[in-house]
Amino acid sequence: MKFETYLFPISYAFMAFPFAALLFTMPFLVVQYRRHGYINKVRAFVLYLLLLYLMNAAFLIMLPFPATRHNPPLAQSPVQLVPFHFIQDILKETSVVKGEPSTYWRLLKERAFLQVAFNVLLTVPFGMIIRYYFRFGPIRCLLLSFLLSLLFEVTQLTGIFGIFDNAYRVFDIDDLMTNTLGGMIGFLAAEWLSRFLPRIEHLDRGVDLSAKRVSYTRRGLAWMFDVVICAVLLAVCHVLRIPAAYFVATGLYFMLLPYLTGGCTFGKWLVRIRIEEAEPTEKRDADAGYAAQLTRGRNKQGDEARPGTMSIIVRYGLLYWGIFGMNRLVAFPSGSLPEGARALLAMLVLLMDLAFFIHVVIQVFRKNSTLFYEKLSRTQHRILWKSAASKSEGK
Repeated sequence: MKFETYLFPISYAFMAFPFAALLFTMPFLVVQYRRHGYINKVRAFVLYLLLLYLMNAAFLIMLPFPATRHNPPLAQSPVQLVPFHFIQDILKETSVVKGEPSTYWRLLKERAFLQVAFNVLLTVPFGMIIRYYFRFGPIRCLLLSFLLSLLFEVTQLTGIFGIFDNAYRVFDIDDLMTNTLGGMIGFLAAEWLSRFLPRIEHLDRGVDLSAKRVSYTRRGLAWMFDVVICAVLLAVCHVLRIPAAYFVATGLYFMLLPYLTGGCTFGKWLVRIRIEEAEPTEKRDADAGYAAQLTRGRNKQGDEARPGTMSIIVRYGLLYWGIFGMNRLVAFPSGSLPEGARALLAMLVLLMDLAFFIHVVIQVFRKNSTLFYEKLSRTQHRILWKSAASKSEGK
């Protein structure tokens, strides 16, 4: 058996991995933020490794495809239900001579033996990952390895669930057995390897989420969800012929909603963050009058972190009514605006956008960065997370 048979699908899996990883990233980030409150590098590495493994396994069992969807039936039966039939295949094809040890090494290069070895090795990584990361016991590992192998065989038997007219590979009970064995070998290997690796259940020990900075990746993900929802609200406002629909929609979603929810929009809630009053500094304390105006409108329950009405209006007014609002005026100018004024406005907005872009890029690469509208509104993002102690107190 030539190793090119395996290298061909593996190379395709590696080429497709970046695209699959891109699709996987958004749900991965949301789940990690909601379940753990942050992204752990070890956890991320293991899960992306699992994705890469599953892609390689899928490509190995499916490729190469038949030349056409209307492929002819297999010459032999598409189902092989005799256990340990692979032993007969090995004995039939081997050039090993009994009683001559010098010929035994030939077995390692023969097709029938390599086929069995490949089927065992195929699921070893699966067993290792579900033991190390998911901490499953031997019974679960055995069951999941069997089910994964069964999925492989059914995929082949059904011509990838009807994409091809006929099966182009044999459903083999020996494959079920050897794949399941591979999963259990991986389980045992993970038991040994885990001694040298960080324990998954201890990854979050000592992590203080209240002190963690909210990354721009997390904020950007929340913003993507918010923009989609706000766009739907804007479309509704247009259908209802509400005047100044853009300003109404952004005001309702980005100002009224955070005021009612204590600093959350749907996107922020999804990734477990909210806006709150920034921690005071000596400079801010000196400007007591401005600070008092911004914090006006806090809830009566004494939530000092909850942003005030003016804080929310200043924060999102600068962003959505100021910067984005000016861009909207350029994109949809008033008919009464002279041509020269339109050109001047477009030039000014272009300069404003360039300055804002440079400002954002600089702040992204700074350690303790604050965007200008956060500084003026005296607000900040904070991870929305309750510790185990606070949860128990709430009960």
